[in-house]
Amino acid sequence: MAKLVFGMNQSLDGYVDHMAFAPGPTLFRHFIEEAQGQAGSVYGRQMYEVMRYWDDDHSEWGPDEQAFAAAWRKQSKWVVSRSLKSVGPNAWLVGDDLEGAIRELKAEREGEIEVAGPDLAHSLTQLGLIDEYRIYLHPVVVGHGKRYFAGPRPPLRLMTHDRIGEDVIRLTYVPA
Repeated sequence: MAKLVFGMNQSLDGYVDHMAFAPGPTLFRHFIEEAQGQAGSVYGRQMYEVMRYWDDDHSEWGPDEQAFAAAWRKQSKWVVSRSLKSVGPNAWLVGDDLEGAIRELKAEREGEIEVAGPDLAHSLTQLGLIDEYRIYLHPVVVGHGKRYFAGPRPPLRLMTHDRIGEDVIRLTYVPA
């Protein structure tokens, strides 16, 4: 059975704005390794549209960006959206039965399936489907934007914490 993991970069004040701060080289390499090892990803529409950036090659990319793009393109993706009519390569739309589709996905797969997007994570949290939360805490204060937890924080239990690179701490929680 697959494990659903919601992990994102977060500012000290709880925001996940990818335009306000980004992972450094060490953390980016960590994300490449995670993408290479994941059984797939479940995206909300907005996060999927942000990540579609990796579908096209860009001349300014170095080896790390190329490696991440290759891992992302290879990975199976499930997109939860009522407005999208089609999705890109290696991606499928999830219908109206979010809970049923995700339960089936977890039962069919092995390994980790990434959950991407705070709104989707909130819905899956309410359904009791997220197995692990990973907060990559950056030493920045953003002051506005989208929060890591789109609703009330669920009861959580800290499992591990570790440093990645010089200034990011990964906090790993499970539902309490």
